[in-house]
Amino acid sequence: MLRKKTNGFTRRSPNAPTQGAAPRGIDRRGFLRGSGLAIGGLAAIAGTGGTVTRASAQDAAASAVERIKSVCTHCSVGCTVIAEVENGVWTGQEPGWDSPFNLGSHCAKGASVREHAHGERRLKYPMKKVNGEWVRISWGEAINEIGDGMMKIREESGPDSVYWLGSAKHSNEQAYLFRKFAAYWGTNNVDHQARICHSTTVAGVANTWGYGAMTNSYNDIHNSKAMFLIGSNPAEAHPVSLLHILKAKEENNAPLIVCDPRFTRTAAHADEFVRFRPGSDVALVWGILWHIFENGWEDEEFIRTRVWGMDQIREEVARWTPDEVERVTGAPAEQLERVARTLANNRPGTVVWCMGGTQHTNGNNNTRAYCILQLALGNMGRAGGGTNIFRGHDNVQGATDVGVLADTLPGYYGLSEGAWAHWARVWEEDLDWLKSRFSDATVGDTPMMNLTGIPVSRWIDGVLEDKENLDQPDNTRAMVLWGHAPNSQTRMKEMKTAMERLDMLVVVDPYPTVSAVLHDRTDGVYLLPACTQFETRGSVTASNRSLQWRDQIVSPLFESLPDQTIMALFAKKFGFHDRLFRNIAIDEGEEPNIEDITREFNRGMWTIGYTGQSPERMKMHMANQHTFDRTTLRATGGPADGDFYGLPWPCWGTPEMKHPGTAVLYDMSMPVAEGGLTFRARFGVERDGDNLLAEGVYSKGSEIKDGYPEFTVQMLRDLGWEKDLTEDEVASINNVAGYPDGAPLTNAPADDGGASKDEEVGETSQQGEIPSDFEKDTGGVNWKTDLSGGIQRVAIKHGCAPFGNAKARAVVWTFPDPVPLHREPLYSARRDLVADYPTYEDKQFWRVPTMYASIQQKDFSEDYPIILTSGRLVEYEGGGDETRSNPWLAELQQEMFVEINTRDANNLGIRDGSQVWVEGPEGSKVKVMAMVTERVGVGVAFMPFHFGGHFEGDDLRYKYPEGADPYVLGESCNTAQTYGYDSVTQMQETKATLCKIWTA
Repeated sequence: MLRKKTNGFTRRSPNAPTQGAAPRGIDRRGFLRGSGLAIGGLAAIAGTGGTVTRASAQDAAASAVERIKSVCTHCSVGCTVIAEVENGVWTGQEPGWDSPFNLGSHCAKGASVREHAHGERRLKYPMKKVNGEWVRISWGEAINEIGDGMMKIREESGPDSVYWLGSAKHSNEQAYLFRKFAAYWGTNNVDHQARICHSTTVAGVANTWGYGAMTNSYNDIHNSKAMFLIGSNPAEAHPVSLLHILKAKEENNAPLIVCDPRFTRTAAHADEFVRFRPGSDVALVWGILWHIFENGWEDEEFIRTRVWGMDQIREEVARWTPDEVERVTGAPAEQLERVARTLANNRPGTVVWCMGGTQHTNGNNNTRAYCILQLALGNMGRAGGGTNIFRGHDNVQGATDVGVLADTLPGYYGLSEGAWAHWARVWEEDLDWLKSRFSDATVGDTPMMNLTGIPVSRWIDGVLEDKENLDQPDNTRAMVLWGHAPNSQTRMKEMKTAMERLDMLVVVDPYPTVSAVLHDRTDGVYLLPACTQFETRGSVTASNRSLQWRDQIVSPLFESLPDQTIMALFAKKFGFHDRLFRNIAIDEGEEPNIEDITREFNRGMWTIGYTGQSPERMKMHMANQHTFDRTTLRATGGPADGDFYGLPWPCWGTPEMKHPGTAVLYDMSMPVAEGGLTFRARFGVERDGDNLLAEGVYSKGSEIKDGYPEFTVQMLRDLGWEKDLTEDEVASINNVAGYPDGAPLTNAPADDGGASKDEEVGETSQQGEIPSDFEKDTGGVNWKTDLSGGIQRVAIKHGCAPFGNAKARAVVWTFPDPVPLHREPLYSARRDLVADYPTYEDKQFWRVPTMYASIQQKDFSEDYPIILTSGRLVEYEGGGDETRSNPWLAELQQEMFVEINTRDANNLGIRDGSQVWVEGPEGSKVKVMAMVTERVGVGVAFMPFHFGGHFEGDDLRYKYPEGADPYVLGESCNTAQTYGYDSVTQMQETKATLCKIWTA
């Protein structure tokens, strides 16, 4: 929200909450002078994609200045930050000029990350609430008291009654260790932010062509001839990414099409802005496909050879005539015909989406519809094409990959017997001991160890729901919020009740977060100060699947500890420290060795190729960023010659194989050994008598000139390639297969393959179960259970993809809607459309009962006539606790607000800048400032989700620990947001509910 500043002074409303950030009446330059850093660097680049000039050495201090590379801790672009450190103090920063991602640019948030580490509003020491007051305690007291309380809960109610909520702000190593820690505690009640941002993406995309991640990269957009953005506002959510989009627009004359209910800052750059009704994404995409199919603009050969199920899509799309699409979406028929023609005439084109498309009750349908559009146009597996899914947090991709999820172990291995057996081998752990850590209860025939946990979107219900309605022995009694802002979730009024009902609430974070103040608890709350990522080291995965290494900039500040050290302290308290760190050294200060953790997940994550990125290779890439091409990301000469920057996964085999990584997924124009790939054979070899494998197409250099299934020991035998395995690889495979005495692999019976039925690995796609029945006949040990990497190495030697060569599937028979369908949001003002396109029936899944039809059947539209949606601002990130605690950013945006269309505001008697109430149909309301604007259409309102610290009109500043309250407070939009969860992933619905607005 930009507002003109009168006479150079900050405009403040009477209740502006920035107490302590800037005295009333101080101008911008005065504010920056008073904040203790020089003007000119950060202040000059508050806008999108700004750059700064190189620092001069003429005025450098006499003492040596050390320059240390790290990665910004905000969005997923992965911008390099170069810190200037003098005598252990971080004194200055520059953007990474050599980084192929940010190319010397930072957005406002990235330019101010020094303050994130040195910020005075941080938690400085452990604290607990005693009789309603915050009391300082030691780390030893905190670990002992929390540990004793958790052990008591475990004894009384079982391990599932403690919920371990992880973080997209952890490094890969910390996130991996966190998931392993939860396994050793004995629960699958573990999750992180991906659940509420891109879980529907991962499920939809993985179930379409094999992997649930961004297929190309920000840089590859340089090659795009058209860009189709839906539910995505990169200008504010991922500002530096806009540089790559604008490069394609300017150099390729690539049309930019932006589909959104709001006219965003991104839409301001568009050649075509399509305003459509929130929650009607599937109808919109089908409306575009209707014109493509009607005019024969689809890529028939691509569909024939590489896609399964498109005929069923055609049948559904045929129902979406231009008139019906306009009735449902509000988008004019002639505009969508123009969009379809533009996409058809400008190939390859890329599709970009974000949370505007994912956060719906049918979000998995939306993401699959976007994928199907690209399959129809033949834009997959091509430079300039693909689905460029922009992730929101700096390591939300990595934390997802390493399994901080309620339905999988690291690498999306799932929770089956075989998955646990695989990781027990990696950990060198006794599988029976691991089993003993879990509750011996079952749900049906499924043990708790193999049962998907409660997702973070529903942790509230784990506390509040009647125990008899939960698929676990008892309610959630202790909640650990480890690097998670609770105001990023819906139903905050119920969350307040849930927090108050817990036996114990533990917050581990550099900042106190809204967790410290939302509730009215007087005891049983602990705040533990974790380090920022700048006070430790480790790898982080950008949205394009590239891994980058962060070096430690400064030592831990105040009494904060690295997250991995805190985990180690808890593990020692719980009695499994020696087991957890069996193959991980403990450095000085009880800190687990980060590089050892990297190497441990390298030994196990064969499914997605997190095996070739050793610490040494990642560090070498960071040191040689200047050698990588800015578009292809491939190094030209230098020590990383031929590698793709950051070794984007899959980086096959062992580090010694030196696979370059895979910059563009599913690109058959180059050999697999050089980063090429087919679509993954993940769904079997046939369906209803139809072939699911590719038809006569294959990667360059492949010795198999057709489709083929995933590689197994048996497949190597059948092809005569098992002789290419080394003796060490054979010994390792035999050990996995149950031949620990080292019997020669070639002497094993040809039909047993080695692995028994209980060793089957049924992968998950984060929130959609991949069918594993076909794996019963795969010939035993396969490319993802072979700890030696030999099967992958041999397959690639012969030009083949280890995971097979199959068709993408446009129809996902394991999902509630095999063909993506439009379904009205639970809270819909269009009762005519509810009758035509109803939601799902109520059902039980992810351990909790979930309502659909029982909500939608009630008509709230008369009392709550305005559609409410939410999104991001450029100034803040996530729940906003750290960015609203940053004086550089707090000065830029001091007021929580709601955008209201001019017509609606005039009809309601609301003036721009006035205070208003916004209430959702479940009765929760927020008091915010009105911004009257044409950005939103008639009947639509928008609020950002970064604010917290106010609750239904009450200022909660007094509840924060002294000195740890953010400069800017405000209402959380999620207080007014309502119930609603995706039918596959339990993703919350924040983009299409209802509200009413009136003057305060």
